Amino acid sequence: MSKALDIPTVQKVAELARLKLTDDEIKAIAGQLKAVLENFEQIAAVNTKDVEPLVTPTDLKVHFREDTVVVQPDLDAFLANAPARSGRLFKVPPVV
Repeated sequence: MSKALDIPTVQKVAELARLKLTDDEIKAIAGQLKAVLENFEQIAAVNTKDVEPLVTPTDLKVHFREDTVVVQPDLDAFLANAPARSGRLFKVPPVV
């Protein structure tokens, strides 16, 4: 059985998370968190002694490409078609 998740613990977690919760919300969340912790206990109880860890759940192979040097056009060539520029940068509208 999971360790008791009491109201003061939920209040402390809510305070650390900077959440303002009503008493009813704290009671509801305490029940939900208790159920989550019980699910983790069930997962922890599964015997995985002879199971090798997986990096990915599929047998996909990673295909790497060769590194090749590519000569990029001159910076001025890139900026030549820019509608607006600021020095050596593209000028874009401000985002607020």
